[in-house]
Amino acid sequence: MTPELRTKIEALGTELSPDLLGGTQAMMAGINKGLSADTKVQRDLNYGPNERQRLDIFTIGSPSGAPVLVYLHGGGFMMGDKHTEGSPFYSNIGDFAARMGWVGVTMTYRLAPANRFPSGVEDMQLAVEWLRANIAEHGGDPAKIVLMGQSAGASHIANYLAHARDHASEAENAIAGAVFLSGIYDTTTSAHNDFNKAYYGDDVKGWGPASALAGLLASEVPMQFSLAEFDPDDFQKQAAQLVAQWIATKGRLPEMHYLSGHNHLTPGLSIGSDQAETEHMVAGFVQRVAQ
Repeated sequence: MTPELRTKIEALGTELSPDLLGGTQAMMAGINKGLSADTKVQRDLNYGPNERQRLDIFTIGSPSGAPVLVYLHGGGFMMGDKHTEGSPFYSNIGDFAARMGWVGVTMTYRLAPANRFPSGVEDMQLAVEWLRANIAEHGGDPAKIVLMGQSAGASHIANYLAHARDHASEAENAIAGAVFLSGIYDTTTSAHNDFNKAYYGDDVKGWGPASALAGLLASEVPMQFSLAEFDPDDFQKQAAQLVAQWIATKGRLPEMHYLSGHNHLTPGLSIGSDQAETEHMVAGFVQRVAQ
């Protein structure tokens, strides 16, 4: 982040208030360059029967056997979408993938409180199965799927990988890598806020089975984690706990990036602008695990 942007982001604080959410969206939209003129977008392909089970596909030219970057938006399990008319988000991430020569995918999922755990795992299962069956027609390699999620989206990916044996057959065989932007990994120590209760249930004593941490530690899928400097306290603590448990279990650090000058939203929103830290981070990972 430039010093000027960092100062503005710091001034918004760390609490996920309407001022932070709206101010960050407006600030980052103002520096976004827009989709490449060469990017082709196919919108609202259904991967399941629910109206929220839709995805968009982004390509440039005629790729063949390309890595597939799949992005899941955040929104506290209760809000968000893959695309909003008049906004660059989150088509900016599909466009980034296309510009890299990959196939980009942005997807929606069912929202809480009408849909609770494990609905995110179930939606991920349907989406990955659809991609494995269909993405080759769009130039992607079904063996090179990399999942990328922010906040609630990262938590859904974590749950999907962690509970693959329970809810998603052969999940690990389908995934080349996973990118987590500020996720919740251990529900037994996460904040008891309204967003988490909406998805995991009002009885916090029952959240234990939804914890992803043990499953992530046991998984062989390559993973990249990041934390923003101005992330809320809950995400700071979750990242620290993940690192500590990873070292205790594996004897080495996970790939954890500290994004200086960023807040909870800016890592994904900065993609497609001159602030290219996230692009470089993700591109390096995808090239290592899926090229």
